[in-house]
Amino acid sequence: MAAVLLTGHGGPEKLEYRTDVPVPTPRDDEVLIQVEAAGINNTDINTRIGWYSKAVSGDTNSTATDGTNQADDDDASWSGIPLSFPRIQGGDVYGKIVAVGDDVDAGRLGEPVVVRNLMRHYVDRRPYECWTYGSECDGGFAQFAVAPSSESFTVQSNLSAAELGTISIAFTTAEGMLYRANLGAERVVVTGASGGVGLAAVELAKLRGAEVVAVCSARKADAVLAAGADRVIDRNADIVAELGSRSVDVVVDVVGGAQVNDLLTLLRPGGRYATAGAIAGPLVEIDLRTVYLKDLSLFGCTFQEDAVIENVVRYLNEGKLKPLVSKTYPLSEIHQAQEDFIAKKYPGKLVLIPPHVEVASAEA
Repeated sequence: MAAVLLTGHGGPEKLEYRTDVPVPTPRDDEVLIQVEAAGINNTDINTRIGWYSKAVSGDTNSTATDGTNQADDDDASWSGIPLSFPRIQGGDVYGKIVAVGDDVDAGRLGEPVVVRNLMRHYVDRRPYECWTYGSECDGGFAQFAVAPSSESFTVQSNLSAAELGTISIAFTTAEGMLYRANLGAERVVVTGASGGVGLAAVELAKLRGAEVVAVCSARKADAVLAAGADRVIDRNADIVAELGSRSVDVVVDVVGGAQVNDLLTLLRPGGRYATAGAIAGPLVEIDLRTVYLKDLSLFGCTFQEDAVIENVVRYLNEGKLKPLVSKTYPLSEIHQAQEDFIAKKYPGKLVLIPPHVEVASAEA
């Protein structure tokens, strides 16, 4: 099959497009999925360049483009355990089940599914543990991928394959932050609002009845407003001057960097700050007096309770989600796709489309 192999931590040269990769065989509790679309995400870049290593202190984009490899391979994955190479990345997967393992109902053949990115199956569902699809195991930058049957969720949607290829990471990451922060009909600030996770957070926050203040570049403001934001603030503006201190209930932050202390200043007493990313830099300075004198709650959001994916799939099947796909690329053009992603050329999502082949569904 065609697939992209990550051969080690480093630059785009570590991604090799091949057409001679064996099609994986599902184990007893797994399904084989013919991948129709796979979205690109920050985690793909971060994993490739080893950004999760504590040896890396810079932001994602400069680390990806400066041509150096600062990472310590021993802790350069989500789990902190060294990756094994080659690895097929891609955690955002939409496709159809074409084979099932011995313990899986053959009635699942032909089902359109999205695959849960943060998998609980392989760690016996222990709390605060997960395998990341495309990191701790092979993912969807390929024509075919295997996944546990229990982590493959049936979808009934009129969205395009490319749009459905954006659900597994962007929408569950966003919903995970809103779920942990217990957002209701409150005022929320969403940073990085023009990206895949940010736009998803805007949509999902509106479904919860929230007033959404979005932070992004001015040239992408129209896309964010179209997603439902009530107000957009330029990412270079003084956000405290724009909104005032103690004026916000919840902050959903995927940017990190120098603005974090200002975001905490925005929060009312008892406010909540949720983060699932730090593309502007992982090392930040905050005033702990702000945290304890205002009784703030800070949530790091990786692990997801089952309700998170269940909520997203329910919204999807009810026709309530509308991802923004700005561009699609053949799988073979992954280098260009990641270059465009790093340059932040487009709002929303960029999606890879593997070559299609006709396959007769069968039990494994």
